Amino acid sequence: MFEAERKQKILELLKEYNRVDIQGLNRILQASESTIRRDLRELEQKNLLKRTHGGAVALQNVNFEPTFLEKEISNSGAKKMIAEKAAQFIQEGDVVLLDSGTTVHYLAKELKRFTKLTVVTNAIPVAQELQHHGGVELIFLGGTLRQGVLSIVGPFAEMMLGMLCVDKAFVATNAIHPKEGLSTPNVEEASIKRKMIASAKKTILLADASKIGEQYLVKFADVSDIDAFITDDRASAQMLADFMNQGVVIHTVSERERLGH
Repeated sequence: MFEAERKQKILELLKEYNRVDIQGLNRILQASESTIRRDLRELEQKNLLKRTHGGAVALQNVNFEPTFLEKEISNSGAKKMIAEKAAQFIQEGDVVLLDSGTTVHYLAKELKRFTKLTVVTNAIPVAQELQHHGGVELIFLGGTLRQGVLSIVGPFAEMMLGMLCVDKAFVATNAIHPKEGLSTPNVEEASIKRKMIASAKKTILLADASKIGEQYLVKFADVSDIDAFITDDRASAQMLADFMNQGVVIHTVSERERLGH
């Protein structure tokens, strides 16, 4: 099968099934995994699909949510810089809430230099990161486990949040759009994020630029519901201006500055 034929077949399969994996494409296309990975990379560069860990998804699939591992390997450099910036907003003695998500997990690593913090979280990776750190009193929300993304959701977790008041909530999102707000593919995830925002005196959104301008199935907040937004400098200046016009303080980080360029 010629290259153009392979790529066309990949797009046809995505149109029908919304998601493909490399092993399945290997069987269907009779091409090597390295060839398929190259095809997926080139199709993504043309904005025809979105690669994931082990495959690809259709861009229009608003119900797709990557696993924690898939998120962890995506834009990791930007996420680490965002986390480093977010740590500057935290002071000794604060009560902070950490949402689930890989960028927030990087923030949890930064908290090990503090000696007196209370951390509330529904994220298993965050709890694991901080469980042995003596400077953190850890409050872990109980409820229903979402296997792939390793977060706790549901009425029990929301009930606990309803009894708490935190200084700062560091919230993640799958998408943020100037008009459509913040959204995620999962109803229960959206519900607990709403509770997080409601429980906080100040809400700080952590999201790399790939999330900007996107929209997923379930909206959980308006842009005006957040106080600050930390992202990276690949973000569109016009989009950031639209967020600022809604009262959000924007902070951008740059890998070039971090590397001293």
